[in-house]
Amino acid sequence: MAVVGAGSLATALACALRQSGYIITEIISRDAAPSRRRARAIAASVGARAVTVSSATLKATLLWFCVPDSEVRHAAASLPSRALEGVRFAFHSSGALLSRELAPLRKHGVAVASVHPFMTFVPGVQPSLAGVPFALEGEAAATRMARRIVRDLGGDSFTLPASRKAAYHAWATFTSPLLLAFLVTLEEAARAAGLTPEDSRRKSLPIIRQTLENYSRLGPRRSFSGPISRGDLATVAQHLAGLKKHPWLREVYLALAQSALRRLPVKNRSGLRRLLHD
Repeated sequence: MAVVGAGSLATALACALRQSGYIITEIISRDAAPSRRRARAIAASVGARAVTVSSATLKATLLWFCVPDSEVRHAAASLPSRALEGVRFAFHSSGALLSRELAPLRKHGVAVASVHPFMTFVPGVQPSLAGVPFALEGEAAATRMARRIVRDLGGDSFTLPASRKAAYHAWATFTSPLLLAFLVTLEEAARAAGLTPEDSRRKSLPIIRQTLENYSRLGPRRSFSGPISRGDLATVAQHLAGLKKHPWLREVYLALAQSALRRLPVKNRSGLRRLLHD
């Protein structure tokens, strides 16, 4: 395999593939010095060559594109035709884009697929891919190959219809980036109560961990607690009054409380609905 890209996903994927017995021939990066530096570091850890598009030989059966969404098609079109003779498969790992972004490679007989790991990748952290779901979309031959590779990585693959890709990626965005946005909002709520962000993280983590454990073991309905679940109008009204000085926090509170009314067990539902919509 050759990996196109030198960011956090490329690092994690190349290392996981190497540990699973796959040979990584090249890490292909942009010409910019920081990209080449990262590519050299990845290549050294997996026994590959660090190259740029102009120097890539592509002595690989499979290309795996780990580049930003806006660069997938350009990266595929930039590879020299002379080097594509032995390439049979190409994947990209965008959660939002379809496999057709790799169309420039199809005219060379390359079977293409989008293979998106449902995991977060940030600098300095290399998460395990064991048990990670991978969403697959694309040509039959490429998705068959992807299922085999995902199985070797210890992950779980599932096929995603092209028409569902945007909704899928919105869901994925809720699970990590927007969850983190919620946690930052939580820090702001703690600041309104007189705590620092550091205090907020330290004091919030035990209840956050327990909530996730309950959600995993019991499901959302049996894990739901607090004044909204009890239908405690007076306490909820007190919350809303206290947040009037922090209007955007109040908006988030209202949106989440209304979501709870739609999907979670609550008492005094009609009273809460009137209170939350006043």
